Amino acid sequence: MLQNDPLRDHIISRFDGMSPQLQQAARYILEHPQEVALVSMRELSRNAGVQPSTMTRLAKFLDLPGYDDIRAHHAEALRFRADGFAARAMQHSENEQDMAAAQLSRRMLQGLATQIARLSEPASLERLAAAADRLAQARRVYVLGLRSCHSVAWHFHYVMALLGEKTIHLDGPADTVGDGLIRADAEDVLLAISINPYSRHSLELAQLAREKGLGIVAITDSEVSPLVGVADHAILCSTESQSFFHTLTPALAVSEVLCGLLANKDRTAALEALQRADRHLLSLNTYASAIPRRRL
Repeated sequence: MLQNDPLRDHIISRFDGMSPQLQQAARYILEHPQEVALVSMRELSRNAGVQPSTMTRLAKFLDLPGYDDIRAHHAEALRFRADGFAARAMQHSENEQDMAAAQLSRRMLQGLATQIARLSEPASLERLAAAADRLAQARRVYVLGLRSCHSVAWHFHYVMALLGEKTIHLDGPADTVGDGLIRADAEDVLLAISINPYSRHSLELAQLAREKGLGIVAITDSEVSPLVGVADHAILCSTESQSFFHTLTPALAVSEVLCGLLANKDRTAALEALQRADRHLLSLNTYASAIPRRRL
């Protein structure tokens, strides 16, 4: 994702006025800038799931002469990237189907390392700090993450539950997920996690929370994510992966950082809460250091 880029900012500013097909193409360009620079329009269109003519129409919508202007802009931007991403992408452009397992594993892990490193850039650190401040100010934090994002939401709630009773996980059975917001009001905050493709129910509940006056902190994947429009604070994390599946590792890292920042705001209280949790878990004989003997 190219930062401080005028074309990227222009695409984001015009995104809401695009047709669904143009939005699909624009989203792919925002999320895969290196591909725009390195592959043909036909291949990029196929990867984005649109017709090549859609890319041309997108360029016209953005007041550009043609798609080649989009491609040339991204090629120039990548050429001067400090991390040399374009050079590495060219170097590793062989067919992934023929990769050895070790090579694919290395590429996946290197990709994850790069994504985590981007979260430590100054702008991202500022977003994390601001989000943690907003969560700390809330009376209650309602935590929402459905489908693949359930694991991130659950992890945040699980860790925060060790520190106290501030979080409520919106995870009700029998379609009662939204019931947890019955008593929520402007003193509370919703932490919403959703990535493309976005869960419709997550977006509906985020909008409901907004209407009830809750603050919204979002962990999501793109500047054009629907959550960005309703969020007070949005933390962006890449989901792009070298495999067939998107990755949630950066989102999980964001969850861990937020938990750490919140605990750090009152270290004495956090330590006391964790010691209390340890004593309780010990009384339940929760953990073992060896395989227990089977009971006959």
